Amino acid sequence: MASVACIGECMVELRQAQGGQSAGQGGGLFSRGFGGDTLNTAVYLARLEVKVDYFTALGDDGMSEEMIAAWNAEGVGTRRVVRLPGKLPGLYMIQLDANGERQFFHWRDSAAARQLMSLPETDELLNSLMSYDIVYLSAITLSIYDAAGRDRLFAAIKRARLLGTRFVFDTNFRARGWPDRDVAREVFAAAFAAADIVLTSAEDLLALYPGESPEQLMARIPTPELVFRLAEPVSLLRFPGGTHEVHAEPMTRPVVDTTAAGDSFAAAYIAARLAGSDPVEAAQAGHRLASLVICYPGAIIPGYAMPPKKRHRQTASRQAK
Repeated sequence: MASVACIGECMVELRQAQGGQSAGQGGGLFSRGFGGDTLNTAVYLARLEVKVDYFTALGDDGMSEEMIAAWNAEGVGTRRVVRLPGKLPGLYMIQLDANGERQFFHWRDSAAARQLMSLPETDELLNSLMSYDIVYLSAITLSIYDAAGRDRLFAAIKRARLLGTRFVFDTNFRARGWPDRDVAREVFAAAFAAADIVLTSAEDLLALYPGESPEQLMARIPTPELVFRLAEPVSLLRFPGGTHEVHAEPMTRPVVDTTAAGDSFAAAYIAARLAGSDPVEAAQAGHRLASLVICYPGAIIPGYAMPPKKRHRQTASRQAK
């Protein structure tokens, strides 16, 4: 069975409860959950019946225990999660302003996940990447490591690719995670050069290369397989044999929350490619799942809302796991 290694960080999420703002006060009620871009993708991969392990570091606290229990319940493998005594996961808060717009506040500088590339267990974790069919991570993942940690990760991915592992890079860009855009551009270039598949968007790349056309932005990415999502629900694909434009089906339900639209697209795309679909079919699957996810609040939709499972011919994994 084909398998995926997802690398990243999941944080504690505090979300302002509906009606939680106290009149005349700055406080309010918040609900607690968990969130992280690559973790969202891992959950949707598991729901799409792909074997997936999550690579991260957590503390030995109760919230970390709850995270692992939740991931196991979703079918996400946790054998690659390192537990660090005395450490905690990161935290972020979503607060609504008077107009209902979301604001994000983060507390993650000392989060356990940031140490993943500099632990006694790191070599063993990185060497295990060669046992997976796909390694998936995002720009947010890369932003939490220092330069030495990123170099160590890229070196391990290059070794794994020599044995047939494919590297999928998602450009999920958040400026607050980088010291400056020059550093981000340098890291993106390294990821582009190493990747087999890049999943990107005009929103991400225009933040780094303002004013460039889609053609100019795509020309910056040498990877053989590229999915470039436009502001409208359209993807431009480039893969060996040609290019293609994929349009999402028209929405028939109101959009409630766009959180995890890109994360779920990535999961459906990867799952379809592993199941033998071509890039066009995979992008269509990505748009279908993303269009469903944005009709529900939060990053992870209820299990009952997932689309019916389609039976695909799974590609054989490269080696026994």
